[in-house]
Amino acid sequence: MKGDSFKGTGVALATPFAKDGSVDHAGLERLVTHTLDGGLDYLVVMGTTAESPTLSMSEKADVLSTVVSSNKKGLPIIYGAGANDTAELCDYFKDPLFSTVDAILSVAPYYNKPSQKGLQAHFEKIADHSPVPVILYNVPSRTVVNLEASTTLCLAQHENIRGIKEASGDFNQCNQLLAEKPEDFLVISGEDMITLPLLSMGASGVISVMANAYPKQFSTLVNQALLGKYDKARKIHLSLVEMGRILSEEGNPAGLKCVLELLGICEGVLRLPLVPISPELKVRAQKAINELNKKG
Repeated sequence: MKGDSFKGTGVALATPFAKDGSVDHAGLERLVTHTLDGGLDYLVVMGTTAESPTLSMSEKADVLSTVVSSNKKGLPIIYGAGANDTAELCDYFKDPLFSTVDAILSVAPYYNKPSQKGLQAHFEKIADHSPVPVILYNVPSRTVVNLEASTTLCLAQHENIRGIKEASGDFNQCNQLLAEKPEDFLVISGEDMITLPLLSMGASGVISVMANAYPKQFSTLVNQALLGKYDKARKIHLSLVEMGRILSEEGNPAGLKCVLELLGICEGVLRLPLVPISPELKVRAQKAINELNKKG
């Protein structure tokens, strides 16, 4: 099958920072170990949750190296590689780091607002040059362009494009993708709290933010839904609703970094222009953690 390695639950890993703002590699090792213990299916490095726009190229390479060395279970690794300069991205594929990953996650070009024809040409060019399979990433709330279902379905015919992380939140768009896609093309939820309904419609899994903090709960939710055990999946989903609000209310990964700090996994440090969440939301985060601890 075209994309079996990326079914189930992937985690969009955060990048821990020390109090001085440098990358905290020991914290990153703890985070990877924590997620591996939760039964995930693959790891995603340098997605939006990783604060990738504020990391230098050398820092990105060092983060990937730390994740690879910490990946004791040998899970597949997807590396975030997107740009709004197609030629620059294709040139980046010459970097040896791509020999250590299993696929790339490539976001729709941001800021220059290409047309649907431009988006299709961009991704076809990337797929032609990438040494590993490509997973598209549609997140119009960040890029200001929507990769429409019709464009995605054209791209799904490309031999080196395996699936899409769909974070538009548009159920009509998701319906069209799931109804008309090739059988082996993966539609992956890009939003934690709509993962369960998307799974019921035929999505293959999720690339999750919450799985940084609660990998076992989220992977169990996904696995139960994929088995058709929706009563069990729904129970877990509903138990995570408040945590989902906390992680998104003042932006990702600000909420996540606070929760990871409260869980003792890493510091809650962010790089500007991101800032920590409000004291009021932090109180709610601690209360939500306590409630989830009670539920086990």
